[in-house]
Amino acid sequence: MKTVTVVATFQAKPGKEAELKSALTGLVAPTRKEAGCINYDLHLSPEDPAKFMFHENWTSQPHLDAHLQSAHLKALRPRVDELCVAFPEIKIWEKIA
Repeated sequence: MKTVTVVATFQAKPGKEAELKSALTGLVAPTRKEAGCINYDLHLSPEDPAKFMFHENWTSQPHLDAHLQSAHLKALRPRVDELCVAFPEIKIWEKIA
């Protein structure tokens, strides 16, 4: 199976930066314990303190699919409209070299 890479970007609503940072940071520890998680790293844009990005690598698509159904990710979904200007942009990549 091919390694699956995910790049997910979140843009906080004005005044919600700290809340979004806290919510996203709370996903890191439980996600890193999930089967198939190679890395799950949260980044902050140096140009825009309201923009966050996850860079993730998974051993397979089924492992990523299981992550998307995890309780901690499901708990964040209802808060996205409150914390973000739009639904996060999620791009999936396949490692080729």
